Amino acid sequence: MKWGWIALMLITFSLLAVPLARSKGANAEQQIKEVNDRYIAAQLNNDSDSLQKLMADDFTAIRSDGSLSTKAQEIEHIKSGALTHEKSDIQDVKIRVYGNTAVATVRSFFKGTVNGKPLSSTVRVTRVWLKQKGNWKCVALQSTRVSP
Repeated sequence: MKWGWIALMLITFSLLAVPLARSKGANAEQQIKEVNDRYIAAQLNNDSDSLQKLMADDFTAIRSDGSLSTKAQEIEHIKSGALTHEKSDIQDVKIRVYGNTAVATVRSFFKGTVNGKPLSSTVRVTRVWLKQKGNWKCVALQSTRVSP
């Protein structure tokens, strides 16, 4: 009888725990969608203050030309006007959450300027997010040009 009661309790706990775990994952996925959207909006508005808040201090970007950039460099490029974003048509958004880490990938048609020269291209962008002190921070970005 005792084992039957224990088995019943374990089954009940399992049935309650699975939906709770799924809801936490869905909640984190929604949070990543929101911070990812805020990141893109900050880029489009050339809003260095918002980007600074969304990036981790050790943020690293690898651009489609292979260049490497730190958080300080990214912020300075935007503040100085060396990098401007005019348009970003986002498609094919995928978000995967792994506990306190998440990966967001998008396909984006980008239009803007780099060092005063117009630039437009289609890229796939991967952003890696890490939850630090209760806030999601972008720790890495990889941009790869999509062939025409």
